[in-house]
Amino acid sequence: MKTSPQAISQYIPDAEIVRTREPQLLAQCDVVVDVGGEYDPQRHRYDHHQRSFSQSMHDLRPDKPWTTKLSSAGLVYLHFGSQILAHLLGRAEDDPVVQLLYDKLYENFMEEIDAIDNGVAQLDGKPRYAMTTGLSARVSFLNPRWNDPNQDTETQFQKAMELVKAEFLDRLDYYHRAWLPARTLVEDAVQKRFEVDPSGEILVLPRGSCPWKEHLFSLEAELGVETPIKFVLYPDQNGRWRVQSVPAALHSFHSRLPLLEAWRSLRDQELSQLSGIPGCIFVHTNGFIGGNQTQEGALLMAQKTLALDSQGS
Repeated sequence: MKTSPQAISQYIPDAEIVRTREPQLLAQCDVVVDVGGEYDPQRHRYDHHQRSFSQSMHDLRPDKPWTTKLSSAGLVYLHFGSQILAHLLGRAEDDPVVQLLYDKLYENFMEEIDAIDNGVAQLDGKPRYAMTTGLSARVSFLNPRWNDPNQDTETQFQKAMELVKAEFLDRLDYYHRAWLPARTLVEDAVQKRFEVDPSGEILVLPRGSCPWKEHLFSLEAELGVETPIKFVLYPDQNGRWRVQSVPAALHSFHSRLPLLEAWRSLRDQELSQLSGIPGCIFVHTNGFIGGNQTQEGALLMAQKTLALDSQGS
């Protein structure tokens, strides 16, 4: 890549990219990524294939928690990511928003690339199903097929770059304009939770589709919430209300407290009659979510579940 570090940090799109493994050509490049067998940031060499390389984000930046071995993409992000984000967002590199999004994009975009490139399995044992639609898989699908008479790797490489660029920018836009503002709504709901129910275990969000789960877990820790929050209420697109159980962990399919088992899979009048709560719409088979025509009805569904749980404990 014939460009300067300053050009990378300013996100200049006209840098010349040279695809080669020839040492003579690599020696002429200002920045070498994913080839060359060297990691030397002083000389802007960012390869991870050499046996001597095993570093993670945490190894090179001890203030960061991630221990997945870095790929060359991760190395570039490590050294230039905050500069690129600052440029794209029009903020200073040390702006707290830039630093927060730097962490968020590594954890939810870059680390996956690092792990797949280095052959790090997502879980121990045999997966229950195949994951074939992720970014790395879609990039691999752009390789010419083995029996395709047109083996034009350069054109496909350009397509791959555009695919990854578009997805990176989309994720940045989402986290900046949707995920980050949601934190304010969730924090306000946490602060007002005792106004909803004396237990403090039920939140009400004024808007549906707000990405609340990750913010809730982090805010519980930051604010020292002693009794874990069990339910979140919010309106759906039709003005009806949902009551959703808080998951046991961020990516868990298990709930801290699911809605009552006797209600699960029931709908409408049958559910309202059994529960004694007017306006019920449904409760999911797993009890992680239910619906009611009104906020008051959704609140009663959460409160009755809490009450019966406390009686049984």
